[in-house]
Amino acid sequence: MSHQFHPTVLREYDIRGIIGETLGEADAYAIGRGFATLLGRAGGLRIAVGYDGRTSSPMLEEALVKGINDAGLDAVRVGMGPTPMLYYAEASAEDVQGGIQITGSHNPANYNGFKMVFQGRPFFGADIQQLGVMAKGGDWAEGQGSHEHREVLHAYVARMLEGLAGIDAGLLARQRIGWDAGNGAAGPALELLTQQLPGEHHLLFTQVDGTFPNHHPDPTEEKNLADLKALVAAKKLDFGVAFDGDGDRIGAIDGQGRVIWGDQLLMIYAEDLLRMEPGAAIIADVKASRALFEQVSRLGGRPTMWKTGHSLIKSKMKEIGAPLAGEMSGHVFFAHQYYGFDDALYAAIRLIAASARLGRTVSELRGAMPALVNTPELRFQVDESRKFAVVDEVKARLSATGADVDATDGVRVSTEDGWWLLRASNTQDVLVARAESSDQAGLDRLMEQIDAQLAASGLQRGPQAGH
Repeated sequence: MSHQFHPTVLREYDIRGIIGETLGEADAYAIGRGFATLLGRAGGLRIAVGYDGRTSSPMLEEALVKGINDAGLDAVRVGMGPTPMLYYAEASAEDVQGGIQITGSHNPANYNGFKMVFQGRPFFGADIQQLGVMAKGGDWAEGQGSHEHREVLHAYVARMLEGLAGIDAGLLARQRIGWDAGNGAAGPALELLTQQLPGEHHLLFTQVDGTFPNHHPDPTEEKNLADLKALVAAKKLDFGVAFDGDGDRIGAIDGQGRVIWGDQLLMIYAEDLLRMEPGAAIIADVKASRALFEQVSRLGGRPTMWKTGHSLIKSKMKEIGAPLAGEMSGHVFFAHQYYGFDDALYAAIRLIAASARLGRTVSELRGAMPALVNTPELRFQVDESRKFAVVDEVKARLSATGADVDATDGVRVSTEDGWWLLRASNTQDVLVARAESSDQAGLDRLMEQIDAQLAASGLQRGPQAGH
């Protein structure tokens, strides 16, 4: 028996496809069988399985579990919930050595996919490609595993609440917060969490609905925060928090409706954390603001710029022992007093804690940040065969001019005006650009540099590609 995956499905950080077109039950079975084969060969016995609120998720979960069992391993089914709940189930249970979450993350409703953890580490890149090789060759173990259902939601919420330990209850009780679950998988966990949180809480769209009837669950796009902004304004709340479809990415606004982007959240978390862990390394991806890296240095921490991608960031955290990391995309990772995986609900708890411990409102913390002018993430289509080559060409030209270039992930060029970035996406046939300056004139000059480099490689910054 063998299986061939659609060529677009096995990606760098996870597995993703369109239900009925590029992804279906046979794929889920092959993923379960292959992953369980690898885990079994490494001495593992049991895999935790969870799924998000998409309409296709239960069907994929059934096929996945069958694949795991047919490879001779047992499945622990934790049910519908956010991806970090699955990560928690894998990290906290001594009898579980791997985990698979069925989720389409922030993609449209007709997508679905898989995120995996293998003996406590991210399963990505070459690991995922190996599943394809094994499936094509029918290189699968045979056996008869079992499956059981295990309730972890209450334990997961209780564990997150430990993030507020030692903080004055009176300070917490004064906080008034808006929450938008976006009809994603975080809804039930959010309801349970806010029932036990001190303070006043106003919730939006906690009912899980895989068709996402209110707005798309991607808090990194400002248009998706409109309902939360309206709620915070109407109720005069201190701040608001939003989640993506599977609860591993956070979005936030302050009491004035200003967006707090991923790197700005990290500035708040870093100030709080470095009081408890002086000199700690703090990681952010190459798309993050210069202001963040400068703030970490000023507070005595060790700023570390790293490649974009949640699996890459998690691996780097383990390598250098960083207690905190984050990405512009809203993935935030706390190894300090937690497990080191990306959990937007826990990140929200730590935002509450930071405000209380620092003695300033979230609006005050946001307002103290330097006023910079920057672009959103600009994405534009380029042929798959050219995307990495273009970045290499830009790198070569810049190095010949003596420019200040960081080549951690693509090219990040620092000038007197600020900085600009050009990198190839690992998951799509697009180039990603971003620029930041202290004023609009400086930003315009940075964008001219990007355009000039693209033109020199025979490209132009044409129509933007979608996610």
